[in-house]
Amino acid sequence: MARPDKAAAVADLADSFRESNGAVLTEYRGLNVKQLQDLRRALGDAASYAVAKNTLTKIAARDAGIELDESLLTGPTAIAFITGDAVEAAKGLRDFAKANPSLVVKGGFLDGKQLDAEEITKLADLESREVLLAKLAGGLKANLAKAAGLFNAPLSQAARTFAALQAKAEADPSVLAAGAPAAVAAEQAPADEAPAAESATENVESDVTEG
Repeated sequence: MARPDKAAAVADLADSFRESNGAVLTEYRGLNVKQLQDLRRALGDAASYAVAKNTLTKIAARDAGIELDESLLTGPTAIAFITGDAVEAAKGLRDFAKANPSLVVKGGFLDGKQLDAEEITKLADLESREVLLAKLAGGLKANLAKAAGLFNAPLSQAARTFAALQAKAEADPSVLAAGAPAAVAAEQAPADEAPAAESATENVESDVTEG
């Protein structure tokens, strides 16, 4: 490779190191062009995959301020630059390697931390960012549903509840202790609505206390 071409290749690799959250170095000996294309599709938006010469990779990593274990720079090397969900990238590499044993994960780094092949496999076993966010959203939705019984009550009923609470607090500050709002809500609500008001208020107080 001519010197200008090497300089350009090093610059491109250095930019990839800088712009990614991490990288996984692999040995791809035995994979054909179609298999490499399939691997790139399997990685999707989680990572880009590029074949690179070891000497140029070493220089590019140094230029980007990345310390690479030189034991990773042996044999034909291709690098998965992680630009999206690191777990999805690790899963893509793991699953492809199961179907194509010629792909060998050597190691890499993520957010500045060095990772060996075993740690990358463990990363692949984690739940993806989307799954974790969905679970978080589900938990928040459940907590909000508990509060709905109180905040969706008729305005007049809510006004009576809080007005009664204010009056009682002025006469006896102890009513502001835990459980007092529930008692006021039950007292002010009609007989058939009292249990619902009490339950909704207790749920809200429980969520606030636990949070």
